[in-house]
Amino acid sequence: MTGVGDYQAEKNTAVQGLSVSHVDGVLAVTIDRPENLNALTVPVLSGLADLLESAAGDPGVKVVRLGGAGRAFCAGASMNVDDWHGVGSAIEIARQGNRVVRAITAMPQPVVAVVHGPAAGSGVSLALACDLVLASEKAYFTLAVTKVGLMPDAGASSSLAAAVGRGRAMRMALLNERLSAAQALAWGLVCAVYPPEQLEWETNKVIHALLAGPTAAFSETKAAINAATLDGLEPALERELHGLAVLVESDDFIEGASAFHQRRPAAFPGG
Repeated sequence: MTGVGDYQAEKNTAVQGLSVSHVDGVLAVTIDRPENLNALTVPVLSGLADLLESAAGDPGVKVVRLGGAGRAFCAGASMNVDDWHGVGSAIEIARQGNRVVRAITAMPQPVVAVVHGPAAGSGVSLALACDLVLASEKAYFTLAVTKVGLMPDAGASSSLAAAVGRGRAMRMALLNERLSAAQALAWGLVCAVYPPEQLEWETNKVIHALLAGPTAAFSETKAAINAATLDGLEPALERELHGLAVLVESDDFIEGASAFHQRRPAAFPGG
């Protein structure tokens, strides 16, 4: 079996912001930036993509578990001034986010997202890319991207609509509504919701069931379902990247970002 070291498991000697373990066929990856609600940066996304792309060809990896440290699953792309380096940074975050989504959907192993708290922006996109999404009753989901003058990214314009339907996807994207775990389950965004104290136990049950199952059948099933439901993912990734390149240069985004940092409502100029 491939050892933990092959996946750079020591978080301080690997990618800052990722904690990784590989035990008994389970590759557990935790976005580990709890002080920033696990907001995503270029290094975190690049490291995550590298990890998943490598794991896809490893017969020692049977299941991948994706979670977040602290109280959040993932707050989406970081807008922290220490992580933000202008327009180029925004585009590169999107490119690396696309790599992660491609890796998750293409890899033969089942990927289980464990959402114990808030998931926002591209954090929702990462969860949607996974094959099974298990959530705590304390979790909630919000895109919140148009709130700062941007658009859904990392494939959410495709994967969200595939999960919940066009009308509900528009509602989440345009009105920036926050979906509770119960609503997310009713809409089909997640496959199960558990009390917080039971989430880890229930997750282990699901993972053990996957470990005991037929690997080849899981791989073929995943590929078939993704082909039937996510056939628009690749063009969506390209459209989102093009749209983001336009939007990060807009007056609306400048205002949205300023309002975000100043913790006030945005007054969009409309351009």
